Amino acid sequence: MKKLTIVRFKPKPECYDEFLTVLKVRGTDAQHLEHRIVRCDDEVIAISIREADKLAENAKQGVEWLDRHRHLLQEWNEVDRHTLAMTGDLIED
Repeated sequence: MKKLTIVRFKPKPECYDEFLTVLKVRGTDAQHLEHRIVRCDDEVIAISIREADKLAENAKQGVEWLDRHRHLLQEWNEVDRHTLAMTGDLIED
């Protein structure tokens, strides 16, 4: 089974390019089968496909990565804080 994850980020305007650069590096470092980055207005959206058995390990690494880079991001709200994320089973490959 494969998992698809979508994570929305909202970089601070003055940090947009820096965040995009570190996110691109993260995409090549992580164990993704496929990774895409989308720019949409003031948001950056990361889309990843990975094997289901890699999800927990990748999620832990993702939180550690986020902790090092959250200073570049605006908070969405007090609950979600710096990311809006969703993960689910990939139905079609």
